[in-house]
Amino acid sequence: MSFLLDCPHCGPRDVAEFRFQGEVTRRPGPSPTLRELTEYVYFRDNVAGVQREWWYHRVGCGLWFVAERDTRTNEVLRTEIHTAARAGAPAPEPVAVPEPPAV
Repeated sequence: MSFLLDCPHCGPRDVAEFRFQGEVTRRPGPSPTLRELTEYVYFRDNVAGVQREWWYHRVGCGLWFVAERDTRTNEVLRTEIHTAARAGAPAPEPVAVPEPPAV
């Protein structure tokens, strides 16, 4: 099924230009229980109705954004740049790769 998705940067585009990444979820606290971590990683609401979802414009501008979409009709109600990205949050720190041990 094809529908138009409104990229906040590029405007309306065919959904084939994008990558769906899943529901917007809330991360557990700094010391999650095994149950909280399992629910965060494996379980989704999967509502029949309006849900907030992550999308990536893979063929266009490369922007990650949030869309509100009705899963029953694929009607996109609105799209927005996530607040952390809008606020100019710093990029994640690069991960240090340790040197391999000498043989």
